[in-house]
Amino acid sequence: MVSEVETQKSPTQRLTKKFEKWYVPLVILLVILLCFAFVFIDENFNDSLYRAITVLVAASPCALAISTPSAVLSGIARAAQKGVLIKGGKALEDLGEITTIAFDKTGTLTEGKPKLTNIMSLHNFDEKEFIQLVLEVESLSNHPLAKAIAKDLKEQYNIESQNRASNVNAIQGQGIQATYNENTVFIGNVKLMENSAIQVDPSIISKMDTLLKNGHTVMLVAFQKEIIGLVSVMDLPRKTAASTLKQLKEIGIKHMIMLTGDHQNVGNAIAKQIGLTEAKGNLLPEDKVEAIKTLIKRDKKIAMVGDGVNDAPAMALSTVSVAMGAAGSDVALETADVALMSDKIEMLPFVIGLSRASKRIIKQNIFISLGVVALLVPVTILGLTNIGLAVAFHEGSTIVVVLNALRLLRYNMD
Repeated sequence: MVSEVETQKSPTQRLTKKFEKWYVPLVILLVILLCFAFVFIDENFNDSLYRAITVLVAASPCALAISTPSAVLSGIARAAQKGVLIKGGKALEDLGEITTIAFDKTGTLTEGKPKLTNIMSLHNFDEKEFIQLVLEVESLSNHPLAKAIAKDLKEQYNIESQNRASNVNAIQGQGIQATYNENTVFIGNVKLMENSAIQVDPSIISKMDTLLKNGHTVMLVAFQKEIIGLVSVMDLPRKTAASTLKQLKEIGIKHMIMLTGDHQNVGNAIAKQIGLTEAKGNLLPEDKVEAIKTLIKRDKKIAMVGDGVNDAPAMALSTVSVAMGAAGSDVALETADVALMSDKIEMLPFVIGLSRASKRIIKQNIFISLGVVALLVPVTILGLTNIGLAVAFHEGSTIVVVLNALRLLRYNMD
């Protein structure tokens, strides 16, 4: 990661490099010409050489060269002190220009620890058998919702799996299919049922909609080609989510959008609770990528905050990607430009504020370094100063920009 920091130069750093590419040869040419100034004016060679060397010292762009890297490294170091990993100057600078942030829901805006809220048998199916069936099938799945359902069923009903289910198969964005007592079981959304030629009654849809509007994630359960019940879980918003989004709004983030694979009504319910400007639901990983493309087209630069494998493609496409570190998957962490290692979403306003402070410091440093050069070069060409003063101003400006950059190590949110 240190290697990446060194290779990923910030936009300002790349700009100063381009400037130096033309500036340095011009200075060398000027110095060579000044060495022969005695040919055109009334002075000896030693005086011309002394003037040329003085100009070379005065025009040296050391302060300019170090003005951006010193600020970038100070900013990255300050972020690290707060448990935030920023992978390079580009991410540090870009984050300060962001006005639109897209968020994943589960594990980012919510706790990522869903709780079982309802388990309801339908069509006179035996309730105990229904609970056992759901436990058997969900115990075979690695999906976070399945794990949560299985865990809560064991705790609430004091039952254990009897290994009566097998052949579990995850169907992306829809649910799971398994075998239970030699019959096929489906647990998932309405799309899964429709694709499996299982009819869903309007009365069941009505029950689902009521739960969805209140922020529950609802799954239908089908056995022997008939709906036999439904299960709902709810993932509560992080306690700090609402206050974090309020802070982001106060510092100038205009658009905050949730991108989730959950039902649109679930997204709307969570968005309303925590103060998001928009929620987009029913999104597969490829749909999240398309949503990011649309946002980039509209707002030019956007940040994406996520924690899962499903978020990685969208994160890779965004201008700046932010991973929830402690809970984040390896893929999300590898993709991310910024990782909140402490898994605290409330650090996001701090990082954006730090980025903006870093940009201000970089601009100040460039102004100082170029200002000293612009002042010293004409004065030395005219012979109005000596090499001692030129060295003092030159080295002094370098020390000033470094000290100015080090102020970032004490940065705190206002």
